[in-house]
Amino acid sequence: MPRGARLDTQGTLHHVMARGTEKKAIVVDDEDHEFFVARLGGIARATETKIYAWIRN
Repeated sequence: MPRGARLDTQGTLHHVMARGTEKKAIVVDDEDHEFFVARLGGIARATETKIYAWIRN
């Protein structure tokens, strides 16, 4: 049975995890990490999304 639709309303908090296929890292070096953070930051600013915590493994 498929999962139901997620809530996507203004003010709703989401726990977001990002990882690659087969649990592989989505960044391989500092340059990749800087690019990922820059894109995420740009999108967060453009959409006025707040990021409350960040953990880099």
